[in-house]
Amino acid sequence: MPTWYIYILQCSDNTLYTGITTDLERRLHEHNHSPKGAKYTRARRPIVLVYSEPADCRSTASRREWELKQLNATDKRQLISAQSNKSG
Repeated sequence: MPTWYIYILQCSDNTLYTGITTDLERRLHEHNHSPKGAKYTRARRPIVLVYSEPADCRSTASRREWELKQLNATDKRQLISAQSNKSG
């Protein structure tokens, strides 16, 4: 069973995009270089991965994605900052 990830990308215009995937590297490449990237991010390249967290299954990942999408940009940036402080 693959691990799912919830991720947040920062676009070139400093907006944030939230999604889920089983392969962060592949999905980031798609957002930056492929027509498979979301329409939102295709118009705002380059894209940088700024946050990710694992989930056990697609259902859990989808629920968490929805939760993150309900946050305003300030709250998302605080989440990103908190993760950065833990890892670095």
